[in-house]
Parts: sequence; C-alpha cells; structure tokens
Amino acid sequence: MTIKVACYGVRENEVPFFNKLNKYDFELTLIEELLTHDNIDTAKGMDAVLLRGNCVADRKNIQEMHKYGVKYLFTRTVGYNHIDLQAAADFDMYVARVPSYSPNAIAELALTLAMSLLRHTAYTTAKTANKDFTVDGMMFSKEIRNCKVGIIGTGKIGLTEAKLFKGLGAEVLGYDVYQSEEAKQTVTFMELDDLLRESDIVSLHVPYFPGKNDKMVNEEFIAKMKDGAIFINTARGELQDNEAILKALRTRKLEGFGTDVFANEKDIFFQQFNDGKKLDPTVQALVDLYPRVLITPHIGSNTDEALTNMIETSFENLYDTITKGITSNVVELPDKSQAVS
Repeated sequence: MTIKVACYGVRENEVPFFNKLNKYDFELTLIEELLTHDNIDTAKGMDAVLLRGNCVADRKNIQEMHKYGVKYLFTRTVGYNHIDLQAAADFDMYVARVPSYSPNAIAELALTLAMSLLRHTAYTTAKTANKDFTVDGMMFSKEIRNCKVGIIGTGKIGLTEAKLFKGLGAEVLGYDVYQSEEAKQTVTFMELDDLLRESDIVSLHVPYFPGKNDKMVNEEFIAKMKDGAIFINTARGELQDNEAILKALRTRKLEGFGTDVFANEKDIFFQQFNDGKKLDPTVQALVDLYPRVLITPHIGSNTDEALTNMIETSFENLYDTITKGITSNVVELPDKSQAVS
C-alpha cells in the first residue's frame, strides 16, 4: 500500500534528508511553502500531512483535509499549538508530534548569540566589513570564565547549554521547578530573583503555557536583572515582552539581547521586508538596535542532527500508526464535539 504524504515548509537544504530518510517508501510531496488557507488544496489526495511550526492547521484547513481524505495530521515539532486539537478530534484526525530532538541545536545557538554579544563580535565585524579596522572601547569585554550564566529551565536543552558554558569556564546558575540530579552536577540552583540579580547572561529555556506565563520576561522581571546583563531567548516568543526589552536596552539596563523567536512570528519570519512591507514597530525598533540586538529567524533546529531527528521520528510515527494502530508520540485529543460544523 502506498501512503501519500504532503510535507510542508520543506526548505531546499532539507530535501535530501527527506528522501534519504524515507526508508518506508512513503510517496512524498515536498512543499517549500508553509501550509496556509491559500494552498490547502495541495493536501488533496493525501493520506497524511506533515507540518512544521507556523503552518496553519485551524478548523477551516482541517475540515478541508477531512474532505480530501487526510487521516493523519502530524507535526515535526515539539509544540503543537498550531493545530486546532478540537477540530482534529471533530474531523477524525490522528495527531502526532516529535517530543524531542537534538538539544545541542538550540543550546549551541543560544551560546553563540550570548558569546557574540559578550565579545561584541557583530559590532566589530560590521566595522571591519566597512573597512574600519580601528579598535574602540566597545570592543572591550569580560571573559566568559569571569561571568555568571543563569539558565532558566534546566531540561535537556537548558542543561546542554549549561554544560557548554561550564566547559568554557563560566559559573553556571540554574532555576527550575524540578531540579534534576543530573543538572545539579553542572549548575548551582537558586531562587529566580537571586539568579537574575547575579547573572551576567540569562538564557531562557522554559515551555510556554498560554494564559499562565505570557510575557514572563517583562519590566518587573528585567528590573531584577543585573545592570548591563545580556538576555537570550531561544524558547518561545510569547515568553518575552518586546516593549519592556526595548525600553531596557534603550536605558542600558540590558546591554544586549539575542532571540530566535517572536510572538506571532508567522507575520515576521520567513519573509522579506525590503519591498515596502512594514514590520511591527517594536520589532523594527529592536532590529534597529543591531548589533546590540541579534535576531535569528527561528533557526535553532536548523541543523543536520535536529533535522534528522525530526524527520526520522515523524516517519516512525506514521509507520507505527499505520502498522500498529498507535504511536507513542500521539497527541491526546479532546472529546468530539456534539455538533461538527
């Protein structure tokens, strides 16, 4: 039996990985664009769809998939808030995700952003790119071994970053509701307020819980931080208050800010704004603070290892579901509604 799968958001560099890792010989349709309302017709004739973050899997699109005969709605991401789970239940979709992938991918990016801001490398190379090879006071920095790095969230990613920083000689502080024995070998756990007060660099690695920790990095949070600290967010954009961060940068409460994420990033990332389109004013103001602000367009998982993990797990999810009726990575759906519109 041939299983037809539409894979969305497949970048050019990812195509060889999809083909090489397709050991179950699924019939793949690799689509570079993210799934939207405008291209939902590409799911016609498919048994399954494989999404990435920022794909639109709302009720409207899921209802269309149901009409097309799609049974399996999978995502190659850890999070699945881009999928309307109630609609998936109502239209008999089976949903699965990738619960984890290479923690080094995110941790290495967080460390790279932090070190670039600490050593002012973006500032310096921007000058030399303009043929200015003079040395100024902005190029002076502390060594990382003389810094304290605070890791908020010491799960797989946070702990990996902590180990990387410790390997460079930094003193690593940690905050987590659950303090694992493994993490205790690397970080010194303390209360969040104490970590913020002492850390030269603060890196965020906590999950986003809608309605519970929205904009946790706000004015009150930043006020507790050490003056001149660097803040890094490679977790979720919804966790940060952009206006508060902008204000802190302008007053020099924060020396630097590095992020791989924004809230509502489908309106920002994966498109160009040099053709008259305008960015959100606060995001634009942050961009204008380069090189004190370093922004990457959600590329944390864009590595060879992470991509391999995501594709392999997704293919295993589909194969297990078809052959065994279930996968361990199934997403639990709510009860079906009484009336399906």
